[in-house]
Amino acid sequence: MNFRKQNIFLFSIILTCLLFSCKDSRWGGQSPLKKVSTHNQPIQQQLKTTFDIGNGIYASNEFAGARLNGIVLSNDTIVALINPENTPINSSPWYSFKIWSNSEQTIQLRLSYLHGVKHRYYPKLSHDGIVWNNLDSANFSKGFVKPENNERELADNITIKLSIGTDTLWISAQELITSKHVLNWTEKMAAKPFVSFTEISNSTEGRPINMLKIGNSDDKKMIIVLARQHPPEVSGYLAMKSFVETICEENDIAIKFRKQYNTYVVPLVNPDGVDNGHWRHNSGGIDLNRDWEHFNQIETQLIRDFMQNKIQTSGGKFYFGIDFHSTWEDIYYTINPNLMGNMPGLVPKMIDSTSKEIQDYEANILPTEDDVNKISSLTYFFYEFGAESLVYESGDETPRHFIERKAEITAQKLIELMLE
Repeated sequence: MNFRKQNIFLFSIILTCLLFSCKDSRWGGQSPLKKVSTHNQPIQQQLKTTFDIGNGIYASNEFAGARLNGIVLSNDTIVALINPENTPINSSPWYSFKIWSNSEQTIQLRLSYLHGVKHRYYPKLSHDGIVWNNLDSANFSKGFVKPENNERELADNITIKLSIGTDTLWISAQELITSKHVLNWTEKMAAKPFVSFTEISNSTEGRPINMLKIGNSDDKKMIIVLARQHPPEVSGYLAMKSFVETICEENDIAIKFRKQYNTYVVPLVNPDGVDNGHWRHNSGGIDLNRDWEHFNQIETQLIRDFMQNKIQTSGGKFYFGIDFHSTWEDIYYTINPNLMGNMPGLVPKMIDSTSKEIQDYEANILPTEDDVNKISSLTYFFYEFGAESLVYESGDETPRHFIERKAEITAQKLIELMLE
């Protein structure tokens, strides 16, 4: 490195530390992730069937993405049991099923969970499994509510009032987006001349794990994009779609970006978990985002092997890695901004410039501590490859138009910064 380049590099480090120091009130550290075993654990398969509830009412979980473990009529209330694939598991009970009756009637339906599990997802309704709307709040009531950490009230169960008839009504924790829906989107994107589509391998249950390659470069400069490590996290998937579609736009700056950088996208990391209606885990009963140290699961192995092989064969670098998730509210999980990867300051600058484009928006940013357990995609991308890394969390109930717009702006700012 010559003297001038060395000075520029040192200046960029100093500037980054000054502009994006953790002293910024938005940059509060996150608690270290806990290590857990990622060797296969048994899971409980659902009985897939059509339930005859009584009073001419029926329910079904016979479709991909369903979660309904049992349902009965108790007095005047229909009680649906929602169990996870295994335990221990975080409190994010996914549910999705159909219900109908022989005649028009109004019912009370209670969603019941395991002891200690709290409700998370606000019910969505659909008459075709495609167009979804939130349940009217007037038809929604919570069971016993207990404050958690003085921040949020979480219900043990919920009861909803529904009008049902011969037309099937779908009830789901989030919009139902299964491997079939993702494949349709992937094939649509692959129709573009600068996008290619490959099946990198199959999941344990034989579902394809697909990858998009976007760009025309020589792989000297690359970025990687993941989504749906955790099956229910649909709002993160919606953000990923908007982000990737922005990189694929036919404008001058996007075209220039694609000539310099190739973007690799795995839009559905966990197809088994998604199609089985899991709360959190894959078919091995494991949280994939805790398996980026030991790589005991096929899904993480595939992505690791792809990235390592790409580096070996191309001699290039991954400059940026982003993993899309969902949680209660919009959050950015980042590497400590004082640590320098292949493009120092990229993530803080991208977040800051994105925030300035959105009126009355302040980013919620939680960086890792330096001694973090390196078990997630965030830490793997950074510490293994030097890629500036980000876990991009969209809120479960964040308005969908805002999710799309924010992700679009994020991609635009990333492109601008990486071309500087």
